[in-house]
Amino acid sequence: MDCLIHPTYFPNIAHLVAMAHSDVVYFEVCDNYQKQSFRNRTEIYGPNGKLALTVPVNYTQKHRQGYKDVKIANGDKWQLQHLKSLQSAYSMSPFFEYYIDDLMPLFETRYDYILDLNLKCFEILLDLLQIEMSTSKTKSFEKTPIDKTDYRFLVSRNHQITSLDAYTQVFTEKHGFIANLSILDLLCNEGPNTELYLNRQSL
Repeated sequence: MDCLIHPTYFPNIAHLVAMAHSDVVYFEVCDNYQKQSFRNRTEIYGPNGKLALTVPVNYTQKHRQGYKDVKIANGDKWQLQHLKSLQSAYSMSPFFEYYIDDLMPLFETRYDYILDLNLKCFEILLDLLQIEMSTSKTKSFEKTPIDKTDYRFLVSRNHQITSLDAYTQVFTEKHGFIANLSILDLLCNEGPNTELYLNRQSL
């Protein structure tokens, strides 16, 4: 079955579970942008627990904008801040040093649009995961797709995923297991076993 999903910033594990069980992944690029979602946000496991990393964007609710038209607010050094947070969270993980060089272009390249950044995230992550996956972009917005499993709800920060298996995280002994964080959390802790983990999960 094909799936329809939002490109998000360092997507959470549920996104990758949905994608791993699909024949073709369609990225929704024709919708209107909505605030308070994972479109410009990811969550990692820092020394003090769950930590949100948010890409600043120029967006106002008054003038509805298409997702593909929303620009990143590049005035502050958000990429440097995110990189430092990832280093603090995962420098002691088993596989951080193995992957960080391949992730660096996401922190060293200026992106003007949030959608472009998110699509590049997926491109690099699929390469790191070494997962063969057919992807495509939507040509128009469908409120109720008839030939694809609609996973666009996963972009909502209010949707809780509780069915994922636990794995060892860097700060498990301090704060316990935290489910459905960014795929980076799984990748840094499980490394080459990430694909096997994704294939074992269901939503």
